[in-house]
Amino acid sequence: MERMQMATGRKWVAYYRVSTERQGRSGLGLDAQREAVGAYLAGKGWPPVQEFTEVESGKRADRPELAKALAACRLQGATLVVAKLDRLARNTRFLLSVVEGTGDEGVVFCDLPSIPPGAVGKFMVTQMAAVAELEAAMISARTKAALAAAKARGVALGGRREGAGDLSRVANKGRAASAASRAAKARQRGADLSGIIAEIRASGTASLRDLASGLNARNIPAPRGGTWSAVQVSRVLEKLAQP
Repeated sequence: MERMQMATGRKWVAYYRVSTERQGRSGLGLDAQREAVGAYLAGKGWPPVQEFTEVESGKRADRPELAKALAACRLQGATLVVAKLDRLARNTRFLLSVVEGTGDEGVVFCDLPSIPPGAVGKFMVTQMAAVAELEAAMISARTKAALAAAKARGVALGGRREGAGDLSRVANKGRAASAASRAAKARQRGADLSGIIAEIRASGTASLRDLASGLNARNIPAPRGGTWSAVQVSRVLEKLAQP
C-alpha cells in the first residue's frame, strides 16, 4: 500500500508490517501502528510522503515493500519511520543492513522517541544493534595495547614495511575510497530510479516528458535538485543502458 503527498521540511516515509493476511485485511495491528506514527509525526510532517505496508513474518529478510520504502527514502532524501523496532526487525544483522539502506537520513522508531532522525539517530541505532562489534573493537584495543607494551620492552614486532609513513599513499587511498563510495551511491540511485521508471512505463507512459512528469508526481528530486525535465530523464536512461 502506498500513498504520496507533497510535504514541507523533513520528509518521512512510513513502513508498517503485520504477520498475517488476516491482520492485514482486518487492520488489526495496522491501526495501532498508524496511530503511533501519526502521534510521532504530529507537528513534524504528517502525513508521510509515502506509506508502505508489508504482510510478512518478521523473520524473513526478503520484503518487497520494505525494499520499496528504502528506495523511496534514498530517492527523496526522506527518513524512514517505523512504529516499533520489532515491526522492522529482530535480527541485528538485518537491522544494520536496513539502517545502511535508508540513505543519509536514517530511520526512527516511535517507541524510541529519544533517538532523533538524521545522522545522529542513524549512528545511535547502529550502535544499539552492534554490541558485538563493540566487543570486537575492545579486543582489538587490548591486542594493540599488548603489542605496544611488548614493543616498549624491546620485543621485535616486524620490520619496517616499504612505503610506511608515505602520506601521499594514504591520501590516494582516501580519495579512492571516497570515489568508490560515490560510485556505489550512484549505482544504487540508478537501480532505484530504474524500478520507478519501469513502474511509470507500465502504466502506458513512454515519452521522456511523461516520464519526467511521473517522477515529479512522486516527489523524487532530480539529480541536482528541483524538478525533472525530459533532458534529465534522457541522461539517466543513457546511463542505465550502459553496461
